[in-house]
Amino acid sequence: MIQVENLTKYYGPRAAIRNLSFSIDRGQVIGFLGLNGAGKTTTLKILGCVLLPTSGKVRIGGFDVERDPHEIRRRIGFLPDTPPLYDEMRVGDYLAFVAQLRGVARKNTRAFVLDAEEKTALREVDSEPIAALSHGFRQRVGVAQALVHKPELLILDEPTSGLDPAQIVEMRALIRELRGAHTVLVSSHILSEISQTCDRLLVIQSGELVAQATEAELAQRFGGGGAVEVELRGAGASAQAAMEKVEGVGTVRIVREEGGVALLRLEGAAELRPQIVRALVAAGLDVLRIDKGEERLESIFLKLTHGKEAA
Repeated sequence: MIQVENLTKYYGPRAAIRNLSFSIDRGQVIGFLGLNGAGKTTTLKILGCVLLPTSGKVRIGGFDVERDPHEIRRRIGFLPDTPPLYDEMRVGDYLAFVAQLRGVARKNTRAFVLDAEEKTALREVDSEPIAALSHGFRQRVGVAQALVHKPELLILDEPTSGLDPAQIVEMRALIRELRGAHTVLVSSHILSEISQTCDRLLVIQSGELVAQATEAELAQRFGGGGAVEVELRGAGASAQAAMEKVEGVGTVRIVREEGGVALLRLEGAAELRPQIVRALVAAGLDVLRIDKGEERLESIFLKLTHGKEAA
């Protein structure tokens, strides 16, 4: 779907990105990570045909970003870091305007708008002026305008910015639903969101690509075996004993234990979660929650961008 070869962009004498090369297959959800100023937004703007590269090649769906920008724009949806909204327009009218700009036939426009509003939970504000919306709703309108023409590729720069916890969960679910039908490239500072939604990660530092792999592959190379957090009803010591029967689980640490509920942190890959749950249930313990340890991706990210582990 996307092929990038030796992509470089200069602003005057300063190189914002240098010699980036990567490819993204159709239907994947890819997380794009980097510190502020690392070059993420510049890269996304080039992929979105907002900026031209200084050198290098970028092809999206077989089209070149320099020779065929109009063809690419019809095939992609782009949410920049600041959503491109017209405050004086009503939500439904704005989305219809965007859909027609991107080639949706007039007779199909309303159906496309309603579909985008349904996916982004905007139906209730269809007739509201954008200027009257909260920050969270404005962000969702930005996502809807990227979706409204049913693009092959979605480029989302910080899609959860300004959303409350419930809206973040909804956005995460939406991105998961888009997998397969769309190719999605997501840039975010919320590492736990990237961890839960993306198939593969691209990590950029000082304008250069320093890693591209799945989270599990990065964990194996940079982060050890990973971690799993378990919250359960029962004795932490009983859970520790049950974990001795699960191959691949290392040290089991009781983080806290109060009111008959224990929180444990286990050294082990996230893929072991089914085996962990079965062992705990077999030991007569009630599993209330099981998650990947958030520090796992954070630690890998800091190693790649700072050369150190999380504190």
